[in-house]
Amino acid sequence: MTKMMYRDAVRSTIFEEMQRNENVVVLGEDVVGGMGTAGGPEAIGGIWSTSTGFYDAFGPDRVIDTPISESAIVGAAGGLALAGKRPVAELMFADFIGVSLDQIWNQIAKFRYMFGGKTTCPAVIRMAYGAGFNAAAQHSQSVHHILTSMPGLKVVMPTTPADVRGLLREALRGDDPVMFLEHKMLYGVEGEVPDGDYTIPFGHAKLTRAGEDVTLVATGLMVSRCEAAADALAEEGIGCDVLDLRTTSPLDEEAILDSVEVTGRLVVVDEAPQRCSLATDIAALASEKAFASLRAPIQMVTAPHSPIPFALELEQAYLPSADKVQAAVRKVLDWR
Repeated sequence: MTKMMYRDAVRSTIFEEMQRNENVVVLGEDVVGGMGTAGGPEAIGGIWSTSTGFYDAFGPDRVIDTPISESAIVGAAGGLALAGKRPVAELMFADFIGVSLDQIWNQIAKFRYMFGGKTTCPAVIRMAYGAGFNAAAQHSQSVHHILTSMPGLKVVMPTTPADVRGLLREALRGDDPVMFLEHKMLYGVEGEVPDGDYTIPFGHAKLTRAGEDVTLVATGLMVSRCEAAADALAEEGIGCDVLDLRTTSPLDEEAILDSVEVTGRLVVVDEAPQRCSLATDIAALASEKAFASLRAPIQMVTAPHSPIPFALELEQAYLPSADKVQAAVRKVLDWR
């Protein structure tokens, strides 16, 4: 086992896959140094330091600084994938998918289907998402529910450095377009990463806490909020299953339903606003397929239906917290 930060797991996994397969290319804004710099001291590896050293190792044909145009970045990634390359396109902020929705939704997601399975589109679109970084309303959103709703895309949301490693390898070696979402507040988190060449198949949630009273379902940063709540409740004799989905498309329905059948109570924690969100989708799933097992109404702990505030105190109030999760657990336990 090796200990590394989340951002280093991203960087090292892409680096090793570029060494392994010459068709893997990286493109995005400032992935080298920006402004057309030719590497050297300004080769910062992007604002999140996830491509540091790539330019010196692989050169300008495989590490490409792009203009500030998300539609061009994603469009180029789609074309590269159709031409036999394995592009890793970086969007600095997930919020900017709006600029490239036609390329993602109408092109990349549909190529394989529209061409009758005669071609593949192994493009990996990486993006930093989420609040807590005090980056205001246009640079802090969680967009996973939008991408999850689009048939043809795989949507991945790793929580730990180990999961980054296994899931990103899986993405880079697969033949489908993958939206790889990295929470900004997790880049500096350290964790143990298994040695060796391992992958994690999509569609397999991870049980990070076990209990028989309530099921907690979350992704990304919200997993640690659920774990903190579960640990505090465990001291009172309340046991919670905590499920880290890891991927939202495909979704591990079986893991969710199996847990709910045991606990009879479900709390879904989602950083996005509740309307038309992942939380509502999972609540609907459990209501449809595990209704007979439910002992209390499903609770959703989400952000409010509002733009994300800039003020630090308001941003923290906006986000789901461990205290809010605990309150939701108590509510389903107290329901009669």
